[in-house]
Amino acid sequence: MTVDKRYCMSSFLMYRTLVDTSKQFKNNVFSKIPEVSYRRTGVNTSTELEKVLKERVNQATKDGKAAIALSGGIDSAILAKFMPEGSTAYTFKCVVPGVKVTDETEAAAKYADECGLKHKIVEVYWEDFEKFAPKLMAHRNAPIHSIEVQIYKAALQAKADGFERLIYGESSDSIFGGLSGLMSKDWLIGDFIDRYSYVLPYKVLKDAEMVLAPFRRHEKDGYIDPHEFISTEFFPESVGSYIDASEVADFGVEIPFSHAYLKGDLDYRRVRNGENKYLVREIFNSLYKGFEIPEKMPMPRATNEWLKDWAGPTRPEFYAHCTDGMSGDQKWLVMALEMFLNQIDA
Repeated sequence: MTVDKRYCMSSFLMYRTLVDTSKQFKNNVFSKIPEVSYRRTGVNTSTELEKVLKERVNQATKDGKAAIALSGGIDSAILAKFMPEGSTAYTFKCVVPGVKVTDETEAAAKYADECGLKHKIVEVYWEDFEKFAPKLMAHRNAPIHSIEVQIYKAALQAKADGFERLIYGESSDSIFGGLSGLMSKDWLIGDFIDRYSYVLPYKVLKDAEMVLAPFRRHEKDGYIDPHEFISTEFFPESVGSYIDASEVADFGVEIPFSHAYLKGDLDYRRVRNGENKYLVREIFNSLYKGFEIPEKMPMPRATNEWLKDWAGPTRPEFYAHCTDGMSGDQKWLVMALEMFLNQIDA
């Protein structure tokens, strides 16, 4: 293990994770980055994918100790169809007093009703971030993605209700061509680096480094295949947040889509003609006759509203006003990094 604080800070800002886990922020601070080590099944058709999903849900629910995290999107809606009737579904709802923010509870309720599920709401407040983020960071020994707080709180609520695991629709986008903006064209490597990186380190850190190894691994003739990059580099980082937060709660997690992968090449023509995640769409359309496919939304997190008035970091590693003009999600990454540095220095 090598202490390389500059690398670790830069890597987290760019990728939300430590790309090289042999590097550490500080002596005796060994970051624990979750790995996806289980066997996965290659699929070519929506029928093959549906079989994998149904088997995973059946396995997770056979003892009656599983509930589902149900959003307003098609991925968890598909899994809801395979839940035993009468199962419980939880939907996250971020709450900002006096402000209307993204709310998936109404759309999720329609799926719950269609599938005969009991529907419960997990309300998430800024106070939850203040309360739970330090514990989650202490477990990972690294800063965290904002969704970990919500996953952790949902695990606590489901655990209190007597369940032992939650089923999530996570990973469908990264594995089956769902991130339309990133899939929209053939990317020159430099343009893709600018587009993909969550926060460019040199805009924030006085001592910054561009961590380029993940991009270079997928460069061919000056271009990057976005599906290859996302399904290889983004996929384990995204799944890791669910594994990590559930571990802290001493709670199980099942992510059926992550047990499959797309054999062969992604059909970019279909994706770019408005049919992103086409295998998943086919399953949804066969299971939900008469339902419209909703617009894709990330897991709701009211970071824009919660961090609207945050003045930015004050530690000496950061430039003053470096978060001016940033989105709430970007501000969270900078805030989380500062929180973690404060935590390991305390």
